[in-house]
Amino acid sequence: MYPMQLIAPCKDYLWGGTRLREEFGKTSDKEKIAESWELSCHKDGVSRIANGKYAGMLLTEYLEHAGKAVLGTRGAAFRYFPVLIKLIDAKDNLSVQVHPDNEYALRVEGEYGKTEMWYIVDCEPGAKLIYGFAQEITKEEFRRRIADNTLLEAVHQVPVHKGDVFFIAAGTLHAIGAGILIAEIQQNSNTTYRVYDYGRVGADGKPRALHIDKAAEVTRLAPAKPYPASPPREHAGYTETLLAGCEYFTARRLDLHGAAKLDADQASFHHILLTEGHAVLTAGEDTLTLEKGASVFLPAGLGTYTLDGTGQAILTTV
Repeated sequence: MYPMQLIAPCKDYLWGGTRLREEFGKTSDKEKIAESWELSCHKDGVSRIANGKYAGMLLTEYLEHAGKAVLGTRGAAFRYFPVLIKLIDAKDNLSVQVHPDNEYALRVEGEYGKTEMWYIVDCEPGAKLIYGFAQEITKEEFRRRIADNTLLEAVHQVPVHKGDVFFIAAGTLHAIGAGILIAEIQQNSNTTYRVYDYGRVGADGKPRALHIDKAAEVTRLAPAKPYPASPPREHAGYTETLLAGCEYFTARRLDLHGAAKLDADQASFHHILLTEGHAVLTAGEDTLTLEKGASVFLPAGLGTYTLDGTGQAILTTV
């Protein structure tokens, strides 16, 4: 049992940019890197272990070998690996979309739904995203606005700043805007219903598919409720801020200014995503030197470890 640095599978969606390669050290043979899946056991892209005894092994293979105990008592309660963590570089606008809840997704798609959280790692001046509706509308108006291309007149467009947090419960209409770089912590699902795509076409020259009927069944046609901000807590070597917590995941921001002593106990695995700066992670005799963009999985029960450095990290548990 040791801290495992992960190699992220990357996606080259048409709206992506190059910052994940240039600033976060991600590698891909594609020109664009829209997303890097930093902690993933999803069939559409699985993280790979980079170091130690299990180097080269897919994270799913390691979990099959090690058993559910490494997920912790809370993690083992899920029927599948509970979370998917991404870095997302939106050079252009993402489509306006919605995710179903568990009940609908399991019944219709055969996988769980998606509740997620966005942390704004960086953004260009004036960047905006879509977060729910400006006011409550009817299902008939929703369909009509999609049909006549006036949907953007009814949504809530929010200016964003570095460090902002958005909690996107299943059923919330949303879209990342151009010029935003996000860390996304979400349920382990890849089910998305697209309702507006700015008239773009895919690599095949055809408009990308919309999923209007399904979206109309699952979308909450009302303003989204902001997640309440939590006050920072000071610890030796770091400041801790709760970003969001729900039944699927808990994410905290760690602002490092020394040696942060942490504990991957029996309740949950830990995942560290370094979004700024550099740090040295030490657990027993194992040491990892981490730079911006590093992703580390720490099995539940590993015990105490130290993250020593300057910068910012997101710690995710279940």
